[in-house]
Amino acid sequence: MTCDRPDAAPATGNDPALEIILRGPGESIRWAKHDYPHHLAKWHRHPEYELHLVTAGRGRMMVGDYVGPFQEGCLVLAGPNLPHNWISDLETGGRLPNRDVLVQFDAAVCETLVNGFSEFADLRALVRDAAFGVEFHGETAEQGRRKLCAMEHQRGAGRLVAFLSLLAGLAARPDERRVLARYAPSLGLHTSASRRLDRVIAFISERYATDISLGEAAAVCNMEVTAFSRFFKHQTGHNFTSYVNRMRVQQACALLTGTDLPVTRICYDVGYNNTANFNRQFYAVCQQTPSAYRDESRRIRTHRTGETRAA
Repeated sequence: MTCDRPDAAPATGNDPALEIILRGPGESIRWAKHDYPHHLAKWHRHPEYELHLVTAGRGRMMVGDYVGPFQEGCLVLAGPNLPHNWISDLETGGRLPNRDVLVQFDAAVCETLVNGFSEFADLRALVRDAAFGVEFHGETAEQGRRKLCAMEHQRGAGRLVAFLSLLAGLAARPDERRVLARYAPSLGLHTSASRRLDRVIAFISERYATDISLGEAAAVCNMEVTAFSRFFKHQTGHNFTSYVNRMRVQQACALLTGTDLPVTRICYDVGYNNTANFNRQFYAVCQQTPSAYRDESRRIRTHRTGETRAA
């Protein structure tokens, strides 16, 4: 199954929202599925790679400056910051359960594999093509769909091994994939809005642990506060306070997983003034408390250590 490319791909006209991706404790990749419509099913981008499978329905997909039809089984790999969206043809009030199945992973994963393992030499060309978005077809797509869906029932090292097998299979047959977009944002082609957003995101990343204000962020973009607030909401899908909270929770997840710092210390290190607010904000994003998140991370590590010793 392939999606035909039009002779001239129209522009989308809107800047993509910037999505923050949070991985679970003990995870280096994120596997997920969701229904359609869904709040994440929108024109958006993120620094991570995304392998995306549509399991049901048909419609039109946008990947970078490419616009074309898709149908059930469409399997696409989008590179870092390449905007994408799949819009299904639905009657009013219609719903497609589990329409989207996906796995997201950092660019560092690909760099480690390409630079550290000769067996992954084929991945270099796939990574280069993924900057523009690639759609798979033939046996590559069939195996890719099967392996991606099977990852739902795997955990820990087993899921990672399955992911590596998935990547190797996708990279093996260049003749069973096609490049979609003409331009690659990750190669330095940005809009004025995305450059402005990148500046304020960098500012938040540096100052998230302090009491940063909406006015300070607006000044970074040289914008009036009200205009900046509308701009930020449009670009990220979050209001400014919500985005800062997600940034703080993201950093807290890393500290809870990678250090033995007390939860109270982490609370203050990521910018919260009291543990009650920290716990409330963390639960809103992760659907569990910081302590539960850390406990799950430790159970995963202990389980992996036990498997290693047994081997």
